[in-house]
Amino acid sequence: MRESLRKKIIEVCDKKIASKGDNVGISFYAFFKNKNDDPELLMEAAEWWIKTHQLDHFEKAVKIREMVKSN
Repeated sequence: MRESLRKKIIEVCDKKIASKGDNVGISFYAFFKNKNDDPELLMEAAEWWIKTHQLDHFEKAVKIREMVKSN
């Protein structure tokens, strides 16, 4: 996973956790704007989320943040 995506995921997870608490769920779409302005980056996130880790559509932001930090 490219470093810019890793940083973005951690940043978004941190914001969601700070505003909604440790139980907040998140999907990989949360890391992107509502328009598909970077399809390669979106596919990279989707592959990491769905294919590599076989995660559910929504996962706890705390879990995702820790997974990204540990890789």
